[in-house]
Amino acid sequence: MKKHLFFLLISLLLLSCKQQKEESKMDNFIDSLMSEMTLQEKLGQLNLPVTGDIVTGQAQSSNIAEKIRNGEVGGLFNLKGVNAIREVQRIAVEESRLHIPLLFGMDVIHGYETVFPIPLAVACTWDTEAAAAMARVSAIEATADGISWTFSPMADVCCDARWGRISEGFGEDPCLTAAMTAAMVNGYQLGDLSDSTTMMACLKHFALYGAPEAGREYNTVELGRYRMFNDYFPPYRAAVEEGVGSVMASFNTLEGVPATCNKWLLTDLLREQWGFQGMVVSDYTGVYELINHGVAANLHEASQMALRAGLDMDMVAEGLPSLNDDKSLIPAINTACRRILEAKYKLGLFADPYRYCDETRAATQIYNEENRQEAREVARKSLVLLKNNNQLLPLSKQSTIALIGPLADTRANMPGTWSVAAVSSKYKTLREGLEQAVSGKGKVLYAKGCNLMYDAKMEADATMFGREMRDNRSVEVMISEAMQIARQADVIVCAMGESSEMSGECSSRTNLEMPDAQHDLLEKLLTVGKPIVLLNFSGRPVILNWENEHLDAIMQVWFAGSEAADAIADVLYGDFCPSGKLAVAFPRSVGQLPMTYRHYNTGRPLPEGKDDFSKFVSCYMDCNNSPLFPFGYGLSYTSFEYSEITVSHNELCNNGRADITVTVTNSGKRDADEVVQLYIRDLVSCPVRPVCELRDWQHIQLAAGESQTVCFVIDKDMLGFYDAQGNYSTPAGDYQIMVGPNSEQLKKATISIE
Repeated sequence: MKKHLFFLLISLLLLSCKQQKEESKMDNFIDSLMSEMTLQEKLGQLNLPVTGDIVTGQAQSSNIAEKIRNGEVGGLFNLKGVNAIREVQRIAVEESRLHIPLLFGMDVIHGYETVFPIPLAVACTWDTEAAAAMARVSAIEATADGISWTFSPMADVCCDARWGRISEGFGEDPCLTAAMTAAMVNGYQLGDLSDSTTMMACLKHFALYGAPEAGREYNTVELGRYRMFNDYFPPYRAAVEEGVGSVMASFNTLEGVPATCNKWLLTDLLREQWGFQGMVVSDYTGVYELINHGVAANLHEASQMALRAGLDMDMVAEGLPSLNDDKSLIPAINTACRRILEAKYKLGLFADPYRYCDETRAATQIYNEENRQEAREVARKSLVLLKNNNQLLPLSKQSTIALIGPLADTRANMPGTWSVAAVSSKYKTLREGLEQAVSGKGKVLYAKGCNLMYDAKMEADATMFGREMRDNRSVEVMISEAMQIARQADVIVCAMGESSEMSGECSSRTNLEMPDAQHDLLEKLLTVGKPIVLLNFSGRPVILNWENEHLDAIMQVWFAGSEAADAIADVLYGDFCPSGKLAVAFPRSVGQLPMTYRHYNTGRPLPEGKDDFSKFVSCYMDCNNSPLFPFGYGLSYTSFEYSEITVSHNELCNNGRADITVTVTNSGKRDADEVVQLYIRDLVSCPVRPVCELRDWQHIQLAAGESQTVCFVIDKDMLGFYDAQGNYSTPAGDYQIMVGPNSEQLKKATISIE
């Protein structure tokens, strides 16, 4: 044992020496390069204009080539294609004075051309390996096409489904979001960026972007530091600890100061307290928007404020290159320039500016069969079965189904929002996927039945960026066609909900119920008297009260990516047993938002076990407090039974641990996976703690009739929390330990810390 430890220590020492040597080599190289750079060339490195066909936001840049030759550009944003990128890189390294290569960044959010489910759906797998696989395939494909930097993962915790960008994150829980975020950073970067199939990740949006007032995009955020550190910061910190290469400042204010120029956030917390060593970039036009916030009079002043606060790179606004008249800014300029050059060095761009421009990789590693199979596997794990009366699902492949709805035969809406590199013409529609699944066996009859909504202008807004699917036939003709095939079918399958652009950036909604035209069609279909399955497409939790009351089965299919059609068919017909669990609760009413299972008790809480109105306690008169479907919820094609909890030690000393065990039995007739969830509650604490907090989970596979004992290890660190200064501790006292299939159905035990 001692010999083993000796060799381990020697290995760690050698690794540390190697890292120090490489860092010294990098420092010497950058020192030499910066000694040759003019102030204007240093400022040019801080500039990230946008170019290419893929453009977001409000601004576009021109005369890019001339700026590159003059050393006025540090990187480019959203240029797609290995040949185009190689040519632009050639200008930088062959036609500029110092031959400094460019960074090429893109919004590779949940896949490149092989598109995975939206991140919120991936979170519903509760599988960090799935998140890492998504990032790994994304990196392989994007780097094969010239991209070296992705603006992902988004670590913003969100408890408000009105905010459309909830689709891009991992839900309402900081523990689950932290695990998924770290997994994606690792998938993109593999630890050190030395592999040419890795790309630099960018943690966003720092910070608190997922908690805007009224759920409205770009809006104000105000939270106390106690809640910041406990409810929102853990995922960001997890990414930093995983070695994320860059961080993006968020659009919102924090304690009255916009994040883009918030020194406490970008320097005091991120760098000095957490030890982040990488580069910080603004969000799209984030520096310019300091003028609109009212903290700066013009772009020059805004750029000064951002640079002094700790921002290194300006996306699109191009104000930092103007800061050549203030000598007091030179130290900050040098620091920001060094960080950007370090990122390029670590990516290997100085050693080989064309390392991401291998045309042979582009021809073989993008949207290939291996990548597509990985995406299909993750997609079917992400689907969440919300209701299944009388075990209607899975369907028989010999049956005749009536496939109805505006999302049943659309190709461009399958990948979901933020799939900017997708090539939708390659992807199957749901109709094609189901027809292929039952080929030679059953029948798939199809009718669109209705438009997305009655209002043509609203539908145009909801289907921009090439997602249009408006049908100009009359309402009566479309409904009649749907009713006709419904009468011929054994089961009606409705593909309904949101289009892909009804969620995502700047897609805030105040009404989360089924759009009017689709709801009216569902009511008509009920009169046929056939069982109805709703495949609910959305990028956020939506209101499904009516659907839950009237329909036989509901499956939340999110937007499952380029392989969505086959993945949905796999689950619908029982080739794969659903195992997804909600990463965010589905509310009963928009009036409940924001909401989370992790809420803090009031002095007048509802009595335990009661959910309807009661005077003089914290509740609603017209709605239950609880969600319709809670965090962690998801059904299977089988059933599971949980035993009571067994605790190995009821008291923990300073370095002690306790084993928490529960036996889970598959009491149904199908083999299936289950996600066993562990929650805690600090029963007496000041400051107060949430009534329930996720701390761990395990995936298990159980054959029909099989039982398995699941063991969680609890130690003191697992039970603690942060104070308002970011210090972590675990007070003595009693803690409730809870285990179950979701955040509401829990077996409970108590342990104490001395």
